[in-house]
Amino acid sequence: MISVDTLLETADSWIVDRPKTVVAIFLVLSVGFAGGLGNVSTDSGTSQFAEGIPAQEAFEEVNEQFVADPFAGDTGNTQVIYKSQNVLSKPSLLQLLTLQERIEAREDLRVSGQSSVATIIAQRLDPEATTIAAQQRAIESATPATLDRTIQQAAQTPGFTGLVSNDFNSQAASASATIASVQHNIPGGLSSSAGATGDSPLTSIQLTVEDVAQNTKGDFTVFGSGIISAELANVIGDSMAIVVPAAALLILIFLTFSYRDPVDLLLGIISLAMALLWTFGFMGLAGIAFSQMLIAVPVLLLAVGIDFGIHTVNRYREERVQDVAIRPAMRTATDQLLIAFFIVTGTTVIGFSANLISDLGPIRDFGMVAGIGMIFTFLIFGVFLPSLKILLDNLRQRLNIPSFGGAPIGSGDSYLIRFLMIGNWFAKRTPKAFLALVLVSSVAVGAYGTGVDTSFSNEDFLPPEENPDYVEALPEPFAPGEYTVTRTLNYLEDNFEASQGSSLTIYIEGPLRQADTLQQIHRASADPPPAVVSNNRRAQPDSIVSVITSRVEQDPEFARIVNQNDLNSDGIPDQNLERVYNYLLSSSSRSQALNYITEDYRSTRVVYSTEADATQGEITADGKELASKFRLDATATGQTLVFAAVSDVILSSAVQSLAAALAVTAVFLIAIYWVLERRPSLGLVNLVPILVTVVYIAGSMRFFGIPFNALTGTVLSIAVGLGIDYSAHIVHRFAEEYESADDIHQALERTVRGTGGALAGSMLTTTTGTGILALAITPVLGQFGLIIALAVFFSFLASVLITPSVAVLWEQATHRLS
Repeated sequence: MISVDTLLETADSWIVDRPKTVVAIFLVLSVGFAGGLGNVSTDSGTSQFAEGIPAQEAFEEVNEQFVADPFAGDTGNTQVIYKSQNVLSKPSLLQLLTLQERIEAREDLRVSGQSSVATIIAQRLDPEATTIAAQQRAIESATPATLDRTIQQAAQTPGFTGLVSNDFNSQAASASATIASVQHNIPGGLSSSAGATGDSPLTSIQLTVEDVAQNTKGDFTVFGSGIISAELANVIGDSMAIVVPAAALLILIFLTFSYRDPVDLLLGIISLAMALLWTFGFMGLAGIAFSQMLIAVPVLLLAVGIDFGIHTVNRYREERVQDVAIRPAMRTATDQLLIAFFIVTGTTVIGFSANLISDLGPIRDFGMVAGIGMIFTFLIFGVFLPSLKILLDNLRQRLNIPSFGGAPIGSGDSYLIRFLMIGNWFAKRTPKAFLALVLVSSVAVGAYGTGVDTSFSNEDFLPPEENPDYVEALPEPFAPGEYTVTRTLNYLEDNFEASQGSSLTIYIEGPLRQADTLQQIHRASADPPPAVVSNNRRAQPDSIVSVITSRVEQDPEFARIVNQNDLNSDGIPDQNLERVYNYLLSSSSRSQALNYITEDYRSTRVVYSTEADATQGEITADGKELASKFRLDATATGQTLVFAAVSDVILSSAVQSLAAALAVTAVFLIAIYWVLERRPSLGLVNLVPILVTVVYIAGSMRFFGIPFNALTGTVLSIAVGLGIDYSAHIVHRFAEEYESADDIHQALERTVRGTGGALAGSMLTTTTGTGILALAITPVLGQFGLIIALAVFFSFLASVLITPSVAVLWEQATHRLS
């Protein structure tokens, strides 16, 4: 079995004795990884998180069931919001029809159908007006009195009021806004494809509709999932354009303070750039798309890389100030730090990789990329940086180039050292009382932190309605694009009965020819649960019943058939339902009917609007309640329920990943300290500060109102990975100093003086670098940056303040056992 000393000697022989070879190998590998950069694509939106979720699979199955032509490919829907002083006036209705006409004339928009209040009103005026030209003639020829009367009648039609704003006045026939809908046929298999920019055919179509609308007279706003996807893709690039330069500037400032030498500063920057190059190159070679989740990866790698770089240079300087030659000084530094770096890398990879057990694909990708990137960071800062440092210092000596700031951080009796010694003061005087206080506070904070919310929605990834002033003031090329989606969503929520996308679908399977099928749908709408939009205690869902009702008003022959089979005169057929369905599917309402019933009459869906302020949990619970009202096999589904399911998975993933990270990290630390020091219990000493850190992070999330979402759901396992960094350096240095010190307190003082200063420099740089994510355009990134910065800060405090007292109790316990 190869010993640790043998492995260290082999590593030293490469790093110290053959630095040119090491640097050359790393540069060649960098060229190889650079080849993968061109293959890095982006993936945006929320659909990536829902893949494999049963609720999403059910939702997709429902949507596939209700397509007018199963061979027409995929479908897409575009909403056009039209605003004017009165959108129901004759000029406004004609303007709306003009836009519909221009959209329909564009073959590249693949229009399969359109609907609007203008269409509904025109067909009430003239049931034969099936073309836009005929609808324009019907409205143009109507007198003001006829038009007003027709609008009042149309207001009784199910769904009409949902198309006009809340200020709709049926008596005055007026409203300030309306929503028109355009349906598109997209070639099968293309709607889900995405290029490097995150665009899809539906995105291109909706952007074209937007261009048509902008060139048409009237105040039109185009909205849809394609436009949302476009903004989600753009916000990634815009956020990176703001965050990366800002982070680089602040990191440069703190690295200048930490290194205090331009050559060492350049060395650290080169190593950081190489770590990012390798990681992004790996993503390209592995075919992993860059998503919102992965924005955090470079920040995390910078955090660990900065720490490794500062520790390497600082430990090397500790030897050099004692007049030790370059190679022996680096050999001493690497002998100690490679082990510490290995412990940190192992535990950090465990923390990141714990996310691989998540049921969400993007979180698994995050865990893998972050873990691989961490291994790259270990190799670059543990092997490449020391080798390059030797070459540069030898060159300095030959050229007589002076060095600057050669003293290690934390030397002397500075205010920093006095602060770092606070933990040692407690350890020397009252370690038990101090740890008891830490335990009580941790229990209290942990209990408080159990109330953290969980959230998942499109809005998590969207920019705010109004960018902060500092974002608007940014010059090119940092200035972001214009974002409208959040503003549009808020406008819809404020001005319409139900905001777009807030719906609940009941999927029903069974013999729909059964006489009471339509009555079941009708009765289920009575006294709906609170989350469902209702009027006079009755919901008005979109279903095959609403299609029948609408057709009855337009078609006297169909009205006669319905009346013949309506036994209780409530407008709902009670017998011969197959005849009713057959008539619908053979009429111009076929496409509309197939949105709600399958051709074999075995499945149907009922779509309810939900209250704008209803939570995902409320909608999910009320959906199940509605489904229970049907005697047929009914299932509640819809995008909101999918998001609720993803939200549940995020919470379970956070808990499971944390548990896995802590368990595997504990085993790893116990094993590594047994191998290195024959003191496995030191692994538990290493773990205590991390447990305190995790508890305080959970409490901070609740205090700042930050929920577990797609990004912050990884933070607890990340805290284990990053937090170990600080306590591992302290504990490993303590283990070495403990062998030669007179007593434990001398060992702790040497440890904190030697390592604490480097940890402080690393903490300041890392918290600044991660906290800069608060400048990102999307709030979710700002939340993530804040929590990661707090995690690093808490880890630093716990390591330097709590570890000394834990070490004292560890010594007392081991002495009693021995």
